[in-house]
Amino acid sequence: MCFNIFLFFLFGLVIKTARTETFCPTVSEHRDMRKDKSKLRIVQYNVEWLFVDYCATSDCPGNGCAWANQTTAINHLNQVAKVIQELKPDIINLCEVEGCDELNMLVKSTQNPAYYPYMVKGKDTGTGQNVGMLTVVDPLVSLYRTEERVMYPIPGSMCGYTGLPTDTGVSKHYITEFQVNDMHFAMIGAHLIAFPTDKTRCAEREAQAQVLQNVIYGYVSKGYELIFLGDLNDFDAEVLDANNNKPTSMVLDILKGSAGTNSGKYKLFNIAANIPKEKRFSDWWDQNNNCKSTSTEFSMIDHILVTPLLQEKIVGQFIYQDYSEYCGTLNSDHYPVVLDFLF
Repeated sequence: MCFNIFLFFLFGLVIKTARTETFCPTVSEHRDMRKDKSKLRIVQYNVEWLFVDYCATSDCPGNGCAWANQTTAINHLNQVAKVIQELKPDIINLCEVEGCDELNMLVKSTQNPAYYPYMVKGKDTGTGQNVGMLTVVDPLVSLYRTEERVMYPIPGSMCGYTGLPTDTGVSKHYITEFQVNDMHFAMIGAHLIAFPTDKTRCAEREAQAQVLQNVIYGYVSKGYELIFLGDLNDFDAEVLDANNNKPTSMVLDILKGSAGTNSGKYKLFNIAANIPKEKRFSDWWDQNNNCKSTSTEFSMIDHILVTPLLQEKIVGQFIYQDYSEYCGTLNSDHYPVVLDFLF
């Protein structure tokens, strides 16, 4: 749980009070504010610690994240808003957001009142990060979560984890449904546990993927189309990124339906397959800690997966890479992944 600390001065004393972050999972109306009802643009964007209210558990803004103070955090939020203004998504999935206070500030900064914020409270008590969205098309159902937990290592895991079997769930995600024209689809936004090649994290992430696969199969078996998107902190062995990063896990295989408990029962398509290989990168990791980005330090860990009928409706996809990465930038250390449909 993220506690926001407020300071009050009373008789010369500093008194701290805490409150929990606000959340906004409930759908109360069903608007469709798209300017062109034949088109739908979906964006996946990890916005890197979109925290404005001080979060004590992660010390952000502060020493626990890239934004040393609230002023810098607000400048970062405004920079994210500029990217959103340029991309003009109809639905944007946002990772690493503190809560709905920040989403509402983001709406204001984009100067687009058609956006509504939605977020269901997650369970990442260590960072206080959550996954949410801004959208001009309201969901059909209020955002919800699955609390299922799966044991790891899962059968067939090649992560190399040697610890005791343990269970885990998906701390940062949401599930909802949309009706766009005559297309009824489910959407799952998620942010999986970090560090792609760490043996323990690899095993945990596979279990998280199995939890989400169970949700995906539940929808697909009922005839739904589906969009799955998020920061998965992992690579796709079938759709290699610009630097040929290969996964040690089966995370993408599980989510796409080619591994896991429900293997072979459904198939999701990674939209990056239609992006030129040299452009397949969405994240910068300063591997040598010199604060300067080089081409070998980029990877693709942000993904959008879709069911076959939705794949047929795709008319474009790209990764927005129009800003440079370096220490001290106000931009995110991720790039947005953009998907265009024509219905």
